[in-house]
Amino acid sequence: MAVAVAHPNIALVKYWGKADSERNLPAAESLSLTLGAMFTQAQVELSGGSTDALVINGVSRSDKELLRVSRFLDLIGGSNRARARVTSTTNFPMSAGLASSAAAFAALALAGSAAYGSKLDRRELSILARRGSGSAARSMLGGFVRVRIESVDGYVEAFAEQVESKLELHAAIAIVKGGEKELGSTDGMEHTRQTSPYHSQWLSTVTKDMKAAIVALGSGDFEALADVTEGNALAMHADAMAARPGILYFEPETLELVRALRALRKSGVLVTFTIDAGPNVVALAPARELPKVTEALAAILGSDRVLTSPPGEGAKLVES
Repeated sequence: MAVAVAHPNIALVKYWGKADSERNLPAAESLSLTLGAMFTQAQVELSGGSTDALVINGVSRSDKELLRVSRFLDLIGGSNRARARVTSTTNFPMSAGLASSAAAFAALALAGSAAYGSKLDRRELSILARRGSGSAARSMLGGFVRVRIESVDGYVEAFAEQVESKLELHAAIAIVKGGEKELGSTDGMEHTRQTSPYHSQWLSTVTKDMKAAIVALGSGDFEALADVTEGNALAMHADAMAARPGILYFEPETLELVRALRALRKSGVLVTFTIDAGPNVVALAPARELPKVTEALAAILGSDRVLTSPPGEGAKLVES
């Protein structure tokens, strides 16, 4: 039996589009911050049975989630592997809008590799995790993490690597709306890729934003990073809105939160924001600014709909 823990992450520079859906290969690089207050624990126990079993937060699953996990374990142990019982638990609500699959597949990649005796380094583990969820590669590492795309002899691969930073940012997650989205990220980005007239420009924007964000982190330039983070999030949503038919993830409260955070920043508070494929807003700020930020968010949503998190570590094996 093997047990691993991983944390979700929030992307400051987003990829929003895949070059290869089967391999979950992103069409662009991305940059994220790992969130330490939230985690998913995955336990993999080889059962000797004839089928896999999956339990998520105490509930047995026999649907597409089990099939997804079984196929992922096949990548580790092969199609003739011993069957496994996978138990996954999280300490954060699905309503937070964080990519729970990122933490789940990062933890599963680590625990599954240990259970089946597969010896992989961190780069290889991030590639494996990415096959389960595009954002899971980033949850293999802590702090600021980049997914780099490289081509070697014509074969393209994407893997996670640490990004050096002179900035330490905390997150405040404003939960506008919980529940399942009408259109999930995977379907949303594919629809955007196929129909948005802005998509090629979006990919060019990501390339420029990645370079600018990495320079800003390395030099400790918060304002430069904030400009990139906000601009990248809004550009991603503009790309999605321009799809035919357009995808609109925002709710009225989303825009109210954005205006409040912009007003805070204009007043001198070091804060920026990003918005994934959903209505929730994630504010990023140094620890000393967090009380002002959470107060502003809570004034709109109530304190029970605002979560906070320090930066987090990479996935780790806790039992094997």
